[in-house]
Amino acid sequence: MAENKNDSEGDKSETLSDKNNPYDAIIIGAGAAGVGVAIALVNAGIQNYLIIERNTVGSSFASWPDETRFITPSFPSNSIGMLDLNSIAIGVSPAYSMRIEHPNGREYAKHLQDLAKFFELKISNNTNVISIDKNEERFFIKTDSKTFYSKNVIWAAGEYQSPSINVFPGSELCRHTSTVSKYGDLEGDDFLIVGGYESGIDAAYHLAKQNKKVRVFDMNCPWGELSSDPSVALSTYSFERVRDESFENNVELFSETKVKSVTLLEETYELRTEEGQLFKSMVKPLLASGFEGSHKFVSHLFEQRDDGFPKLNENDESTIVPNMYLCGPSVRHDNHIFCFIYKFRQRFAIVAKDIASSLNLPTEEFVEAYKSWGMYLDDLSCCGQECLTC
Repeated sequence: MAENKNDSEGDKSETLSDKNNPYDAIIIGAGAAGVGVAIALVNAGIQNYLIIERNTVGSSFASWPDETRFITPSFPSNSIGMLDLNSIAIGVSPAYSMRIEHPNGREYAKHLQDLAKFFELKISNNTNVISIDKNEERFFIKTDSKTFYSKNVIWAAGEYQSPSINVFPGSELCRHTSTVSKYGDLEGDDFLIVGGYESGIDAAYHLAKQNKKVRVFDMNCPWGELSSDPSVALSTYSFERVRDESFENNVELFSETKVKSVTLLEETYELRTEEGQLFKSMVKPLLASGFEGSHKFVSHLFEQRDDGFPKLNENDESTIVPNMYLCGPSVRHDNHIFCFIYKFRQRFAIVAKDIASSLNLPTEEFVEAYKSWGMYLDDLSCCGQECLTC
């Protein structure tokens, strides 16, 4: 998290919150969603807010494997009214400030820290949320240091700290890709990867560049999916890497192959598929199974959809607990998946406007500014998987 006046004046900002004088809004999480929606709140005129972050700004990005980069390219197209795909705030371009088209996790974490410093965001660092509950019109957020009070809460804690690991018998014997610091440091020559979406292909690519043999198993076929929606099919960036010579020579892809179990016999890992195939390796298999999402922590504050994600109203607010909002990759509406930055950022201003309106703040200019940058998606009827704006 950025070293700024919010660190040195943290106690001062915290005194604004008590039972009788709560914050107007508290944001949980200081990643892309948390920082982005905080900037939207500021732009909407909301000053009495706080971000609570259990580590530091962008810490999840900073923990990515060294080789992993953004699949979405950054381009400084602000001069013609188009927003950089990896931007989380209007008029801001990571490409312009970093001069990097596909930043790695540490580079993007630094970008978020710079934004937090520039906008002088109010952040409580290294503060772990233990529970969130509501009593009448006030939320009380219990942390490991104190209890905060707020009229509104925005859950923006993201996914990376909640990997999906209990997916089949023996999955505990595997290593989730989110725990890998650097693929180049992994020992062994023969790797089994469970999951063939972005993180699985990313792992396979970097291992292949090291001349490692890799077999990738996916219950679907993301590399063969014809959809243009990268929430379903591989990104263009990944398709390019699949065609790399080292990938073609070293990686074998198994589509529509569901893993039944992984066992360890002596020093050999055995992977069995539902079809009865058996694959062996001396190397611990990699689990590229995605993430459960941190929204599980606040499941008691949201009604649940059939797919397990929180059910939201048109303002990304809980349908059962008023003034409880969701921002980030777990946002779902009908069949629309907002799992990438350039998707979920379009909902920041929706939340900010709703909170600002409840505080009787004018929002017309704010909404117009976000709309002009393509950062205000309030019409989901056009948001099919072929829609370029979603």
